[in-house]
Amino acid sequence: MHMQSGNLRLRNEGLFAVKLPDPSQARLMITDRDGDLSFSGALVVWTLPQTPQQTATRIDLSAVEQLDTAGAHYLAVQRNAGARLVGLSQSQAQLLETVSDAIPTPDALPIPLIWWRQILQQTGIQVVAGLSIFRQLTEYLGRFLAAFLRGIRHPSQFRLTSLVHHCQETGLRAVPIVAVMSFLIGVVLAFQGAAQLRQFGAEVFVVDLIAISVLRELGILLTAIVVAGRTTSALTASIGSMKMREEIDAMRTLGMDPDMVLILPRVLALVLMLPILGLVADLSGLLGGAIMSWIELKVSPSMFLTRLSDISVDHVIVGLVKAPVFALIIGVIGCHAGMMVGKDAESLGSQTSASVVAAIFAIIIADAAFSVLFSVIGI
Repeated sequence: MHMQSGNLRLRNEGLFAVKLPDPSQARLMITDRDGDLSFSGALVVWTLPQTPQQTATRIDLSAVEQLDTAGAHYLAVQRNAGARLVGLSQSQAQLLETVSDAIPTPDALPIPLIWWRQILQQTGIQVVAGLSIFRQLTEYLGRFLAAFLRGIRHPSQFRLTSLVHHCQETGLRAVPIVAVMSFLIGVVLAFQGAAQLRQFGAEVFVVDLIAISVLRELGILLTAIVVAGRTTSALTASIGSMKMREEIDAMRTLGMDPDMVLILPRVLALVLMLPILGLVADLSGLLGGAIMSWIELKVSPSMFLTRLSDISVDHVIVGLVKAPVFALIIGVIGCHAGMMVGKDAESLGSQTSASVVAAIFAIIIADAAFSVLFSVIGI
């Protein structure tokens, strides 16, 4: 770039040369012959206000000495509107084509949407994304079942040490928080139920209220939510960090199946331990309800046990049947989210938080489906 005779010359490695004159020296002469225009001088940004805005039939540019991107944009608009351009030099034609390629086509311009169309569009996008995630989760469930069957057929490939480790992490370490939470839930149920049943002189039925609520719904549901909060995030973080460090690719290179090494022990540990945690929650909830009933309603432990023995065992079965399904939901969602982690830490954080929310949401939906199913069956 250098100055010469008051004019600024810009050179681009021999592709084309564009001379931008000083504004005071830029001149443009326009001749109009019934829609046929003839330009001479400088068609640059400072002379652009002199150009006619209506579409010309033919534009002669043989006398144009200087042309910049603003003038090239004007010519591109005229050409798109139907004008025929003649007299362009090679460098000017190349500049015109470069500017024309940078102008967005009408198809590329965003179409303004009405508010209700935006709502429908976003709803459709979310539905399609949800269906895609559901398909992926179904795929991971199938991969777990395939790995489980492979482990049965080839016990030497089954990693018992890893299974025991994850049983301890997901099961035994969760016993204190599950027991305390269920104990307090039983206390709250007994206290709140006593306030209502006392009005009708039916204090003894607080045992039925506590037993059915804890055994059928609250025990296993709250346990699954607690396990989802602490285990889903752990699964996503552990598998996701391994993927970030490319350890999973290294496993495949060594001939190791990530489904057998990572997914099977973690999900199977959840399937084995969640029913046990559900039983712990049931016992803790009943204990808390019995203590509060004794304190608040003077229902003795012997009377509590007598009423408890009249409760149908179906309520216990209903609660325990849900446990393996909830465990599969937690394990599959956690492992899937871990496998979806990218190469950056932001992806790990977003997948971890999203997996916890998705697991809790899926557990509640599954519990509602179980309620409808058992109601139809009559259990």
